[in-house]
Amino acid sequence: MFIADLRRDFYQQLLGKRILVLVNYDLDAICASKILQALFRCDNVLYSIVPIMGISGMKRAFNQHKEAVRYVLLVNCGGSIDIVDVLQPEQDVVFFICDSHRPYDVCNVYSDGQVRILGEMNKNENIPAFEDIFQDSDNESDEDEQDHDGGSNESDEESGGGSNLRVQRIEKRLVRRRERKAWQERRITLMFEYAQYAYYAQSSALGVFELAWGMSKDSLDLLWWAIVGVTEQKLLGKVESSTYTLLVERIQSHVSRLTNKASDRAIQTSVKIAFESDLQLALFRHWSVLDSLRYSYYPACRLKLWTYKGEKTMHELLVDMGLPLVQAKQTFSAMDLVLRKEFYEKMEQYAEKYNLPDVTYASFVLQYGYRNRYSAADYVYSMLAILESVRKDRLPEACFLESMDALSRSKKPILDEGIEMCKTLLTATFKQVQSSLEQHQIRSAGAFLYFVLQEEVPFFSCPYGLLILARFLLRAHVAVSRNRRAQELPLIAVAPIDLQQGISLLAGIPPVCEDSRHFFAKAFEEAGNRSGAVISADFFETSVIQIQHSDCTKFLDALTVMLS
Repeated sequence: MFIADLRRDFYQQLLGKRILVLVNYDLDAICASKILQALFRCDNVLYSIVPIMGISGMKRAFNQHKEAVRYVLLVNCGGSIDIVDVLQPEQDVVFFICDSHRPYDVCNVYSDGQVRILGEMNKNENIPAFEDIFQDSDNESDEDEQDHDGGSNESDEESGGGSNLRVQRIEKRLVRRRERKAWQERRITLMFEYAQYAYYAQSSALGVFELAWGMSKDSLDLLWWAIVGVTEQKLLGKVESSTYTLLVERIQSHVSRLTNKASDRAIQTSVKIAFESDLQLALFRHWSVLDSLRYSYYPACRLKLWTYKGEKTMHELLVDMGLPLVQAKQTFSAMDLVLRKEFYEKMEQYAEKYNLPDVTYASFVLQYGYRNRYSAADYVYSMLAILESVRKDRLPEACFLESMDALSRSKKPILDEGIEMCKTLLTATFKQVQSSLEQHQIRSAGAFLYFVLQEEVPFFSCPYGLLILARFLLRAHVAVSRNRRAQELPLIAVAPIDLQQGISLLAGIPPVCEDSRHFFAKAFEEAGNRSGAVISADFFETSVIQIQHSDCTKFLDALTVMLS
């Protein structure tokens, strides 16, 4: 069931209770949980935050804590699965779901109160009506009993000459069966249309921030965390540009309100959020212009910077901008002050000439102290690199907590370390794309493109790292391909995560010409059934699965047959 009044039906229900907060491994969820932490501390609410990577992790965490809690909050997880069926909780356990994944599971939507979804029902999500997908099981059993009883009475009626009554009863039974069959067929159609595509809705972090605003507990820090969550959706292609633009307009009003609300000038000037147009150049404020241009996927794909011609075009752009190569190779903060101030305007001025029409986008910048100035994208890239830095001596839980710490202004060194790690990640991604294109490793299966990485690379053994690589690869391939259909084809990327056990990660990316909706969840499930491949769809990101590397060929073959 949906709950619209979050203050009354959600937050006030938690006061004085112990809460288990299960948080998915994604940036938006981390930002949302950081805001919730601040709210819980204000009201001395007891809580336990547990990061989870998939459905099995959710089961394990719930079973470990279920004896101590009766209220469970799920952040960016649980909305798309029948949570009661999966976790088998006691009847007095209540689940609150704050999830940006869509579509919701209909059992959660029509729960009698044990599952409560934060927010109002959105008509645009086309959730089927209750009577179209659920039938009263009691009525069905009653009908079956009547049919059975009718059969026993037929002999009595027949002996008494009641043949007309018998015919009428048989006709009614046939009508009921036809109606039930028609209803079941319609239900299958409705459920297929509703659940065939997976996509993302509004950022969970922004939703939780607006709860804080409704309780007059919002602040610039909480707003900044919400901005980072929204920006993550934009940079990773989870939402459309039009959706992001509408969210930016809402955020702008909050920025103006909170800035004007600060009565003390010292407070107002110590922390400041400014609305600014940003460039699609990763970390350029903390990197050299040359490196940022080369290793950011947007300019790299537009200018084809992995080629000699592309490199030459980039140097021509720098000449037109009046930016000497010596300056472009320096860290941005060490560049000449005049060149620094003119850089944004020059990029905007020459964007059309060099086929970079969307090089700018609306964003926000956080400034505190004299020298601390970070864009929302800087935070996203830094936190992504930290979250994906899992190693044998570095557990995912440690990466999660460190990524959350990067949001705190008091822990700036962690943020800066993440920025340096992300430079390495982006450099490795570009070099892998360049190598893959030169060796023609992106193959066409007719209905889709696929890429199989043979060696185990730490950067691409985690879901986000592989998705970033796949997105870069697809756009780079479309930029150089002579096939006009290339922009209409999705990409399937496979990368080993454990060569000893033969396990690989497989991720799907929608076509360049389409929106962020994808059909991979259903397609992967069906291909696995048809091929007999050993797969694990444990992630909440339904476009990512684990698969036995030896089964990749027959799995891709089955997928080819299905989509052809």
